[in-house]
Amino acid sequence: MANRNLTAERLRELFQYDPETGLFTRKVSVNGRFGQVGRVCGSPDKKGHIYIFIDGDRYAAHRMAWMYMHGKWPTDQIDHVNRQRDDNRIANLREATAQINNQNKARPLPNNRSGFLGVSICGAKFRAVIRASGVIRHLGVFDTAQEAHYVYIEAKRRLHGGCTI
Repeated sequence: MANRNLTAERLRELFQYDPETGLFTRKVSVNGRFGQVGRVCGSPDKKGHIYIFIDGDRYAAHRMAWMYMHGKWPTDQIDHVNRQRDDNRIANLREATAQINNQNKARPLPNNRSGFLGVSICGAKFRAVIRASGVIRHLGVFDTAQEAHYVYIEAKRRLHGGCTI
């Protein structure tokens, strides 16, 4: 997350950013076939975030988009609202604390046997549980995993403002 020495001026000198598509294109030619003017820049890492090399350093495109549009590096994390890590449209990006960014998850952990976020199996029923402000809250026990998940999602929206699910 280090910002190194890249400034908004240098970024705008080298690239054009389209806030509607979230894509960066080169304005200045550099060596090699990937450095042609007009070429779309960036490649995904194994988690799906887009990265771009500038002057020998690697930068996250979502953080670059924020700086391009706001003139400064974000002070905290950048969250992809729709959870698509390669969607760097400015409308899809927001500054967020680690806690809010972590709450914007779509999938349960791999060891979750219910298949639903916030839901665990409780005998023949399903329990909805949420953690808020470091406190685990039991939301109830339900006949179906879908019912428990619905209650969990409603609590998540209420307790973790800014979550999109």
